[in-house]
Amino acid sequence: MADYDLWHHGDREVGEGLVDLAVNVRLPAPPAWLRAELAAALDDLAAYPDVTAARAAVAARHSLPESRVLVTSGAAEAFTLLATALRPSYAVVVHPQFTEPEAALRAAGHAVHRVVLSPDDGFRLGDVPEEADLVFVGNPTNPTSVLHPAADLLALGRPDRLVVVDEAFLDAVPGETESVAGQPGFVVLRSLTKTWGIAGLRAGYVLADESIVDRLRAVQPPWSVSSLAAVAVAACCRPAALEEAEKLAVAAEADREYLVSGLSALGVEVLGEPRGPFVLVRLPDADVVRERLREHGFAVRRGDTFPGLDARYLRIAVRDRETVDAFLAHLHSSITE
Repeated sequence: MADYDLWHHGDREVGEGLVDLAVNVRLPAPPAWLRAELAAALDDLAAYPDVTAARAAVAARHSLPESRVLVTSGAAEAFTLLATALRPSYAVVVHPQFTEPEAALRAAGHAVHRVVLSPDDGFRLGDVPEEADLVFVGNPTNPTSVLHPAADLLALGRPDRLVVVDEAFLDAVPGETESVAGQPGFVVLRSLTKTWGIAGLRAGYVLADESIVDRLRAVQPPWSVSSLAAVAVAACCRPAALEEAEKLAVAAEADREYLVSGLSALGVEVLGEPRGPFVLVRLPDADVVRERLREHGFAVRRGDTFPGLDARYLRIAVRDRETVDAFLAHLHSSITE
């Protein structure tokens, strides 16, 4: 099995003075209304955290009982909790995807079996071994930006299998189509850090059958979700926030199409049919191009740390059109140098 740096993340690509197209956080800072709520909560920091209101807000947002919700310190904590609480006999991670699930499983001592999707058919979801009793898949998947049809995900379900779907970027898809939240036998992970610019706060949650939530809660460290993260979860699940998130998703979709059009005009191959707030590209000497871009002041995400990809791949975050225009100009010179 090829050796990949599963702990490498986009933030390691970013440096002082670089324009960030490596990290998938969509806002440079939380919106004013969220900052105000967080600031108002500062006087309560002497008290231990209480996620009661946050759990209720998530349950209402997804029309689920509170017993099927676990608030977490970002989606990353959820991966660790799953790896700690579960005892799979045959765990599968569908790649290329975010590497935290595999890293967490391996850290907990589990053997991991990889199902690697092919770029030749747009990373279409393929067969998973029948003996798999735990399956991890992203939707839309990081780094491919592919949005798998819900029907294909549901087809993975088995009575003796738990399917974990990382929907961290689904709120960047208008209408949040293809979600499997609430489906029996499925665990859905959500992150609030990408849409709302709060990666440093760590805010997310799990939606699962009550029995699974109970098992995860049993191994969750006390007070792992901070008071400010709990405030953010509750605030970002309100109807007004959901309406704003939908508008952001529509805008991100238009910006992504603009980026894809510009990349195509340069002859850069965009993989699959991107639906997330980032795109995956393949080009000769991509590792050299990435270093040249850094010299020009732009950071993009290397692809060779994702199982199934190699040094020919780069992930590029969607940004505003002014930033994209400047990036494309420097990308062109980096390719032709």
